[in-house]
Amino acid sequence: MALSHVIGGPGPLLLLLAALAIDGYAAGPLAPFLPPGPTTLAARLGGWLDRKLNRPERGDTTRLARGVLAVAVLAVAAMVLGWLIHALARTLPYGWSLEALTLVVCLQVREPWQRVRQVRRALAHQGLEAARAQIASLTRRDPATLDDYAVGRAAIEATAKHLNQGVVAPAFWYIFLGLPGVLLWVMLNGLDEAIGHRSPRYEQFGRLAARSCDGLNFLPARFTGVLMVAAAAFLGSAKPIVALRTLLKDARYHRSLNAGWPEAAMAGALGLALGGPYRQGEVTVREVWIGQGRARATPTDIDRALALHALTCLVFAGLIGVLMLVLAAL
Repeated sequence: MALSHVIGGPGPLLLLLAALAIDGYAAGPLAPFLPPGPTTLAARLGGWLDRKLNRPERGDTTRLARGVLAVAVLAVAAMVLGWLIHALARTLPYGWSLEALTLVVCLQVREPWQRVRQVRRALAHQGLEAARAQIASLTRRDPATLDDYAVGRAAIEATAKHLNQGVVAPAFWYIFLGLPGVLLWVMLNGLDEAIGHRSPRYEQFGRLAARSCDGLNFLPARFTGVLMVAAAAFLGSAKPIVALRTLLKDARYHRSLNAGWPEAAMAGALGLALGGPYRQGEVTVREVWIGQGRARATPTDIDRALALHALTCLVFAGLIGVLMLVLAAL
């Protein structure tokens, strides 16, 4: 489904709205009974390829070529699978339900939200060690080096990241490229999580995974930041003007091409400073601060971040609904 198919009728957008609602409300309670999502599976596949193909004794050129070939083949396979599911859905009675189910599986609205909420509960009621254990799967930082405030900042950063990568980006590419676009995003996002790190081991092998994921996320990340600024207007304790100012001023200073946009909007809206230096083993990583507020993030700030996440999803759903009505009237 390309954009021309969307213009032909509101069906795909209605499926997207339904998938957002189902994943937002039903996926959380069902999460313990569901298999790993496709992004997790793509990341595991990337880890397996890393072990098989990215051996240190091979030269840089060989490792680069192997990484490019692996990522290219998997990207094409993901798009072909998306096209096959869409084609099958068009031939079956009630085939739209197959497309909707695929969307629900690919979106990540509720599950990361709940994981951040578990960090908040641990930090507020169980102590720092429990909070470190909960945050470990949501950050690339060494949890053992994080104090209470750093755990809070990491949880809030994860909320902004997953809003972009788990909600806006897959929905964005569904609108423009249909299921092939969604599965392409899921595949590249998972591979980037596994092998797209900035480190000597992945500098060559993971280069295409990192660059292609950055390219696909260029527009969605910036759109996420704008959506968060708009959503901040509906959160009583948030500051939408400061969010916009921080977005325009600080987003470009983040070490990531895209992560700074949702993170800057979050920092400005909540009056926080996110990012900043952190320890990785014996090394101090000198990352810049995003936002001009306080760095001491508390469990209450995590609650506000989760509320902004939910409101941003609602604003996004509202825009999709307006687009659906406008295109239906054409």
